Amino acid sequence: MWRKASVAAVLALAVGYFYHGSPDLPEQILQYVSLPNFHTSSQTLTGQNSLEQVISTAWEALITLPTRQWSKVAVGVNACVDVVVSGVGLLQALAVDPGTGRDHEVLHSKEDLKEAFIHYMGRGAAAERFFSDREAFQRIARAAAEYPNAKLYVGGNAALIAQKLATYPDLMVLLCGPVGPKLHEMLDEQIIVPPDSLQETDEFHLILEYKAGEKWGSTQAPQANRFIFSHDVSNGKMSSLETFVASLEEFQPELVVLSGLHMMDGQGRELWEERLKEAVSAISDIRKDIPIHLELASMTDKDYMNSIMQEVMPIVSSIGLNEQELLFLSQAGEGPHAELAAWKGIPDVGRVSDILLWILEQHGRTDPSSEADLTRIHFHTLAYHILVTVDGYWGNQVAAVLAGARVACTQACGLQSVDVSKVELKAPLEFHSSHTEPREQLSLNPAEPVTVWHRGNVTFHFTPVLVCKRPLRTVGLGDAISAEGLLYSELLTQQPI
Repeated sequence: MWRKASVAAVLALAVGYFYHGSPDLPEQILQYVSLPNFHTSSQTLTGQNSLEQVISTAWEALITLPTRQWSKVAVGVNACVDVVVSGVGLLQALAVDPGTGRDHEVLHSKEDLKEAFIHYMGRGAAAERFFSDREAFQRIARAAAEYPNAKLYVGGNAALIAQKLATYPDLMVLLCGPVGPKLHEMLDEQIIVPPDSLQETDEFHLILEYKAGEKWGSTQAPQANRFIFSHDVSNGKMSSLETFVASLEEFQPELVVLSGLHMMDGQGRELWEERLKEAVSAISDIRKDIPIHLELASMTDKDYMNSIMQEVMPIVSSIGLNEQELLFLSQAGEGPHAELAAWKGIPDVGRVSDILLWILEQHGRTDPSSEADLTRIHFHTLAYHILVTVDGYWGNQVAAVLAGARVACTQACGLQSVDVSKVELKAPLEFHSSHTEPREQLSLNPAEPVTVWHRGNVTFHFTPVLVCKRPLRTVGLGDAISAEGLLYSELLTQQPI
């Protein structure tokens, strides 16, 4: 009996391992093994019907637009032209030798750039840094623009979000930011740019991309990602913020999307401290009945991040962020799991859930008597997304989190629709609602790929991402995810924010 039990256990483990890595298992193996959570009354998973196929089919059935859709959205305030090049190729062209990685909060030289790039490439993590030397930056920018296969794209979180929103023809989109002639030419014709946002020259950001498995010296990238740097004064001071807020009176948006606060990171406490006060004052001038979504990005100054948490988060309705930003936010505010130096592999769902709940409890409106406005957080990482909301404020969030996952898949692969042969499931199939007690064990049902749980009056929506095996472009994925999630979200009227 024990021998039979051992054989069954080994067989189950082996099949589970191979099934997750390669869903095309022979039917004769599957018929002997029961795979709980993967079967539904309407769908049996076979070699011809992979987990990825089941999830993709479910997306098409479950992603539906809300009853009340936005008709006018205003977006600001960081905009630029992205120059996208091979990171390793550009650094080699700059005659820089590979070496050891080291993080730098601010880049002052090619050597700093090389070390920071290697540091993040070795982790497969995204990062963004300010390059302090204007002349050195311009030399590197010229080399990047002349590098073979360099590509120019619309850049800056606000401009990228506006571009994504403009793909919906019935939606009017206002973009406010430093828009130079090249960027203006590249923007969708549907996007309205106030005259005061136009400037004579463009701001350029350099995007150094690397592929999964790419090597440079002793460093190998575990996954595809990018390192961003710039010497960007207009965006660095959020110089368009007041113009943006002033333009809202005439435009009358139903939703405001704000980004660019991260651009002041690394510019010194004296600059960001004063400018943040002015930003809070400007944001506070936006009508209370208009929800505000804040898109975060990579930062290194804990004091600055803590100030954003204390002063900005309570006056916005929604935020979007990734795993690096989430952990740094907790470290800056001494929140849950702040002792972690970095995530190891796929971020643990329970730990992520703990930090998300902490943000809403500390800076949001989990208490109905609170004056804070924050009721929604859209978290995204490579393998999965979590959309968390305070009950009673947002609707259609199942569709919203699924839509974000779908656009992450299609945009990374450069496709209009999902091709299951080009994607893979990396999300955990079982996980916990918290890393500490009390915690609930949860599992993923591919046929209904949104796992929902509650912690008090806060609801969590988890969904896997079908990860592109050979991504064509990683820049702007977070912006597309947040934009798509907002498009499918509905603000409930019975409890106005």
